[in-house]
Amino acid sequence: MKYARLTKEQFEELHQEFINFLATQSITGEEWKKLKAEQPEAAEQELDVFSDLIWEGVLNKVKYLEHISPSQLMLFHISDAFIELVAIKIEDTNIDITTKYGYKWLQQNIQDDRVSLYTSTKAIKEDRNKDIFALIQQGAVITKGELYTYFSDLLSE
Repeated sequence: MKYARLTKEQFEELHQEFINFLATQSITGEEWKKLKAEQPEAAEQELDVFSDLIWEGVLNKVKYLEHISPSQLMLFHISDAFIELVAIKIEDTNIDITTKYGYKWLQQNIQDDRVSLYTSTKAIKEDRNKDIFALIQQGAVITKGELYTYFSDLLSE
């Protein structure tokens, strides 16, 4: 398995897609029930293959990720060849940027000495999707890139 198995909830959401996947494997509903009962390892493998297919489809489309913690904002832009990072670190433990007040403070005090801004670019060497998946496993979420664009534009002024 290349990524991670989908959760029960995710499988339930993708019920029809899973049925279609089984159909492409020439597995009927009855055969699936029989496979789960008589060959649970084979059924597990089918779940894993389906999970990887879904992850590949999702990861192929990812262009932006965000990882936000109380004192850090890590914004990623992912192309086919590079991962660009805009990182913002707040050196004041009284400010929590995950709150409305803290985020507003950050916007108004971006030039403050307690705010450190970093940018970085990393070449994708082997597997773009594995790099993205690793960031997601560390807590990043897929976004449309509004925050990345906002702070990237701010830094380029």
